[in-house]
Amino acid sequence: MGGIVHVRIDDRLIHGQVAANWSNALRIDRIMVANDEVAANDMQKAVLRMAAPAGVHTSLITKEKAAANINAGRYNTERVLLILKTPKDALDLIKLGVDIKHINVGNMAYKEGKISVKHSVNVTPEDIENFRELDSMGVELTSMMVPDERSNNLMPHIEKALEKYKSGK
Repeated sequence: MGGIVHVRIDDRLIHGQVAANWSNALRIDRIMVANDEVAANDMQKAVLRMAAPAGVHTSLITKEKAAANINAGRYNTERVLLILKTPKDALDLIKLGVDIKHINVGNMAYKEGKISVKHSVNVTPEDIENFRELDSMGVELTSMMVPDERSNNLMPHIEKALEKYKSGK
């Protein structure tokens, strides 16, 4: 089977966990990062290319170009790991016609103003709304840091964290 074999939100993008664990477990030929800011930053693209495993191609492109390439079947002969920085990137790709049924949420680092959902997953109010929209579209949202970790539904974690946040606990 070719094309997009796994979609992951991970704000670190390409790093050791992705390069070693996910690429090997999924037998990836290509890692695609679809994010407009990354696509415009030559320094970041150079660093990300160095982090990719030997023999794995990289595409560090805008969401619009990613959608056009995916929808045209350009990657149908490759096994592609699609990495996104935010749930908004996923929504944008879906709105551009990319068929995404499952998203694994990896690391979303803590910053001021974010709500901790579970270990290594911290979200803004905008992220929560975007995750809710993805969920309402029928996209399965799970959270796994590494491939051999047990998969679990992310939405109950988000709702529980939001309740806790609103109650001030």
